Amino acid sequence: MYAKGQAVIQLMEEFAPKSYAVADDKIGLQLGSLYKEVKKVLVALDVTDEVVEEAIREQADLIIAHHAIIYRPLPHIQTDTPAGRLYEKLIKHDIAVYIAHTNLDVADGGINDMMAEAIGLTKTEPLEEVHTDKLKKLVVFVPQDHAEKVRQALFEAGAGWIGDYSHCSFNIEGTGTFMPREGTDPFIGRQGKLEAVKEIRIETIVSQSIERKAVQAMLKAHPYEEVAYDLYPLDLKTRSFGLGRAGKPPKPMTLSELCALVKGVFEVPALRVVGDPDRLIRKAAVLGGIGLPLCEACDLRRRGRADYGRY
Repeated sequence: MYAKGQAVIQLMEEFAPKSYAVADDKIGLQLGSLYKEVKKVLVALDVTDEVVEEAIREQADLIIAHHAIIYRPLPHIQTDTPAGRLYEKLIKHDIAVYIAHTNLDVADGGINDMMAEAIGLTKTEPLEEVHTDKLKKLVVFVPQDHAEKVRQALFEAGAGWIGDYSHCSFNIEGTGTFMPREGTDPFIGRQGKLEAVKEIRIETIVSQSIERKAVQAMLKAHPYEEVAYDLYPLDLKTRSFGLGRAGKPPKPMTLSELCALVKGVFEVPALRVVGDPDRLIRKAAVLGGIGLPLCEACDLRRRGRADYGRY
């Protein structure tokens, strides 16, 4: 028994939600179907002909890549062109292609965080905000004996965070009433009889990015056949996510020393450098990719956010 493609991608989108992507970025499923079992996944930067051949050899059912294979609407697919041959090969071998691009750049632990960590940047912050995680209040009614189990399931799914405080909830005792009708299989009571049950109203906070995961965890832990719960949008600010990272290097160093560090960490033979090699760097920025959305949105030097632009 293997996971369906949807289950694999759900894990991916918990890490890098699609809502983190910049406007008009070409992300998500671009070719194939996720309504099938996935026995093997291949991860790549670009979906090239060589990557597709490797996927065929390895019998991969899904390719998760960083760069899109379809950038704009296709007027046709001609299989005597390089792109057409690539699509044809993927379709013939039933290989789906899913893209995680700027959402993966923005995500915690994503491309920009990995780059910043690699060169030792600390106290990092995004260079440009692209997404603010919205908050909701989740309210669920649970029999007293199962309240702790449901609370823990919610907390383990990431609910209950207020700032740096975790496991936040409010709990009220009350009485729930219901009458199981024909065709039901009630956990408490029997068909046709009005029931009154001591229940706990659990209130907690969920962010938009983990809402689906939290609700699924709550439903799984809840004993009732039909669960009574509510989600309320909140007009509260929470964490912001963005492109790039700016932070402090391990110690103040010259631009020349910083370049040597970057070359060693990323194992590249050369860098393109602009600026005085003897200039002292106290704050630096990293940015994965070409950075057009960021370059159009802000001037780092004017904002005083970095001594040296990007790598």
